[in-house]
Amino acid sequence: MDERHSGEGWRTTPYLVAFVAVLAVHLVLLAADLAPWDSVTKCLLAPVLAAWVLAERGPRLLVAALVLCLGGDLLLEVDGLFVAGMASFAAAHVCFVALFVRAGAVRDRRPRALLVSAYVLAGVVLVAWAWGGLAADLRPVVPVYAVLLLATAVTSSCVDRLAGAGGALFLVSDGLIALGEAGRVDPGTATVSVAVMVLYGAAIALLTAGALRVSSGPLASSPVLRRPSGEPST
Repeated sequence: MDERHSGEGWRTTPYLVAFVAVLAVHLVLLAADLAPWDSVTKCLLAPVLAAWVLAERGPRLLVAALVLCLGGDLLLEVDGLFVAGMASFAAAHVCFVALFVRAGAVRDRRPRALLVSAYVLAGVVLVAWAWGGLAADLRPVVPVYAVLLLATAVTSSCVDRLAGAGGALFLVSDGLIALGEAGRVDPGTATVSVAVMVLYGAAIALLTAGALRVSSGPLASSPVLRRPSGEPST
């Protein structure tokens, strides 16, 4: 291992450790229903990852996506701003999709037809299952948001395995939230709320790690976050 690669690996570690620590504390607080500290720790997750991207001089679109995720986290904590929170997350997904398309998704690396079919089927089933229980103000936006979730899942899977896993977990996490809003699951139980945050935390961490290692920044050649082929992105 050369000295440059070793330095990049050590620089990455503190951010990952900090993220896991914040997520672990948040999950404990969430399970114990210790407000407002559960909300505070939730809103620290995306900023830790954004700080990592900035430290690695990563893509600005990735920083924007994480800032918008923070916006969504904040807005979802305020009564009456659920749709605004969805809009912030929707904008984050637009950034993720644009980032992965720039990295070659669809154009250079086509999505697998079977995976796309599975995602589309899952999206249709999810929206159909939730539809009858959704409030009137959510019905116009949920299908649009579902399309953006699917777009992130598909484009991320084209360019990187870590990012692809993150896109899939984001779909599941937000799917549970939609089912909770529709009354199909009870969002107030610790089991559901903790499951949503485990999935969401893993999703944004994997999307960030995958996006960094396919970007043209310093981490593209890092031994800690290297593309599956071992070749840096160009």
